[in-house]
Amino acid sequence: MKGFQTILILTLALIPSFSKAQDAMELINKVKAKLATVKDYEAKGTLKTDVSFMKIPKAGVTIFYKKPDKFKIKKDDGISVMPKGGISVNLNSLLEHDNFTAVAAGTTTYQDKKLTVVKLLPLDEKSEIVVSTFYIDEKELLIRKTTTTTKDNGTYEMELEYGSYAKWGLPDKVTFIFTTKNYKLPKGLAFDYDNGVKPKTGSDGENQKGQIEINYSKYSINIGIGDSIFN
Repeated sequence: MKGFQTILILTLALIPSFSKAQDAMELINKVKAKLATVKDYEAKGTLKTDVSFMKIPKAGVTIFYKKPDKFKIKKDDGISVMPKGGISVNLNSLLEHDNFTAVAAGTTTYQDKKLTVVKLLPLDEKSEIVVSTFYIDEKELLIRKTTTTTKDNGTYEMELEYGSYAKWGLPDKVTFIFTTKNYKLPKGLAFDYDNGVKPKTGSDGENQKGQIEINYSKYSINIGIGDSIFN
């Protein structure tokens, strides 16, 4: 009888945690369902890079996306700006796959909004991503901020602002924030150096913050983009 009581007590103790995990996954699935309405898009915008050791002027860009994870940025001068490494630099790709578990991590206030915090832990031990943290506006089903920690490329933050395309879950502005250790851009966000010359290495332990900002002016959604555009 005592053994049964012990099992019962342990089971009851686990119920709240199980319920929170269910709630976290349910919220993630609702956000995914909203993003899933976007099969592809072509967007116009501007790209601004703010890194102390690089002099890159603001550039007009065209951004292409196609499910599940095709993504390309092309400058108006025809040069493609392709993210490298294991970092997803668009929101749709971050949540496209199901090989993760969701963990509730409470709530927080960000830009005067109460947000629900959910951590995603990859189930694949070979994944480049260690953990991703999402700050979600439950009412609007919008992700306002993400923080992603990787095995080889450090930690990156993505801040998102919404406007005309919020009903699609598409941001008007995305800001990527990262640490440039030893004057080196992480390969996940290594767009291109302005003159093709790698900057000189700084002193050991020196860290600087850099950011890449994309302002979207117009989206053309679900227009049937071909795979060839990403070659």
